[in-house]
Amino acid sequence: MRHRKSFNHLGRTSSHRKAMLSNMAASLILHKRITTTVAKAKALRGYVEPLITKSKDDTTHSRRVVFSYLKDKYAVTELFRNISGKIADRPGGYTRIIKLGKRQGDNAEMAMIELVDFNELLISETSKKAKTTRRRRGGSKKKAETADVVVEEKAPVADEVVEDAVVEDAVVEEPVVEETKEEVVEDKKEEAKPIAAAKPKKEKKEDNKEEEK
Repeated sequence: MRHRKSFNHLGRTSSHRKAMLSNMAASLILHKRITTTVAKAKALRGYVEPLITKSKDDTTHSRRVVFSYLKDKYAVTELFRNISGKIADRPGGYTRIIKLGKRQGDNAEMAMIELVDFNELLISETSKKAKTTRRRRGGSKKKAETADVVVEEKAPVADEVVEDAVVEDAVVEEPVVEETKEEVVEDKKEEAKPIAAAKPKKEKKEDNKEEEK
């Protein structure tokens, strides 16, 4: 009976399962990402992440323990020399599983498992994103109040400028009106002079007629 056996046997014997996970872990460490089924990727994650945590303590004992699982000296060297430095500040969660859909043929769900710190595309995208800071809601109200005060202070200045402009226009226009009035008066005087000069001639003509009579 299969009571209290929580892990996935993957349809293999114990020795076959351990050998498969050992090879997959070595391939993941050397190539940084591999493609497999979702079930095997989840089983591999629980197998390889404790070994990556062991690599943070670079001692002979840690290397021998990791080698007893991987059985590949090149994978052990890569893990302790290159990978351990990048994952030093990460407290677990060294791998990422990305589902790729179903495989043609047996319709098995496929996935890609990779080391998080070696995906350069995602790292560059996260570095480009701007940092967002959370602020209190009262800050916006204060800004609105200050903006209203500034607008109210600026409005009277504008009114004063308009009033000054109107006064200047009025002052400039007044002399023009006076000049026009003076010119009109002078024109009337000039017109009146010939009329006054013409009247005595008529009177003289009338006097001459009386004398002739």
